[in-house]
Amino acid sequence: MRCAVVAVGTELLLGQIVDTNSSWIGERLAASGIDSLVQYKVGDNHARIVSIVDRALQEADAVIMCGGLGPTHDDLTRDAIAEVMGVVLRHDEGVAETIRSIFSSRGRRMPDNNLQQALVPDGATIIPQTRGTAPGLVCPVGDKVIYAVPGVPHEMYDMMERVILPDLRRRNGDSGVIVSRVIRTWGESESGLNERLDRVIAELEERGNPTLAFLASGWEGLKVRLTAKGATDGEARELLEEWEERVLDEVGDFVFGYDDDNMEAVVIKRMSELGLSLAIAESVTGGLVSGRLTTIPGASQVLRGSVVSYASAVKHDLLGVPEGPVVSESAAIAMADGVRRLLGTDIGLSLTGVAGPSEQDGQPVGTLWVGLSREGVTTMAAHLRLPGQRDPMRQMAVISALDLLRRSLD
Repeated sequence: MRCAVVAVGTELLLGQIVDTNSSWIGERLAASGIDSLVQYKVGDNHARIVSIVDRALQEADAVIMCGGLGPTHDDLTRDAIAEVMGVVLRHDEGVAETIRSIFSSRGRRMPDNNLQQALVPDGATIIPQTRGTAPGLVCPVGDKVIYAVPGVPHEMYDMMERVILPDLRRRNGDSGVIVSRVIRTWGESESGLNERLDRVIAELEERGNPTLAFLASGWEGLKVRLTAKGATDGEARELLEEWEERVLDEVGDFVFGYDDDNMEAVVIKRMSELGLSLAIAESVTGGLVSGRLTTIPGASQVLRGSVVSYASAVKHDLLGVPEGPVVSESAAIAMADGVRRLLGTDIGLSLTGVAGPSEQDGQPVGTLWVGLSREGVTTMAAHLRLPGQRDPMRQMAVISALDLLRRSLD
């Protein structure tokens, strides 16, 4: 079963919105054993949408269209699908009544143009809306199919999981079970992980099941996804566990978590188990580390506080950093020691570095020093050279510092 994705919206072409929907759809198709063949982006132009959908149908068995189902004049997906199908749009009173009920329940007046969302290509099946006003569509085109979903991510996720992925699996004739496991890593490059897993990958490519894929996800880590198929859930999971062990044997302590784990949750959980408290001194990251940690429930049991020592004077006066370069090993150590003593915690973590646009203290952009101070243990610092300009460098600094803390706890 080959599937194409068409993302509709001029804002995608102008870069005003990043198309995360297509990447999410592609990932879910792969996890469901559906071949994600090609992805297109097209602006809000009727003729161009029709042309792209026609092309996608020539290449693929199914097309998922995302966006263009709203109530305004530039929402053209319904009209374009009707033309591709060679049918007219009809008014669906059931959809219209649902839209009216949604507005009524919110105590709002419904503009007349919202009824545009009740127009359905003749012969199409409605995917009922549960989170917004726009229904989705399942539209047969000969022995092929077009699915249309809203561009609002949470509405799209719901319709994909509830209707489209099960329907694609049914059409694919796959009566088995597909399960996936995401192994989250940090500290090794994508090419480095690939090299470490060369033998595993070669065996998997020969077998064809499970499959292995890499996904670089910024400060969420570098993911290794295993997807296994089996006649039953137990069979698929047994296969998955066998090859997960093979991956872990090669990757070792670069693994920090699985599936929905993130680095901050892993650190908070481990420190909580050990009964340890944490203080952070941030310079280059300006509070990003503390911000990430405080999104985790239970963080208040671990994180006592932080000092955003962005100015050199704050490092010197508050944290006791000696006069001299503030992007250095000695500065990172002094910051970690200083914030631990200041806030009375078991561990102090510090970050100082150069995010750009130019070098500082003779250090190039991308330089990071991470300090770690623990009561009764020698304070240490790690030096890293991170890629990217200001924002990417700062984000990589967050997960790198937390990974150093994680490793010290183990």
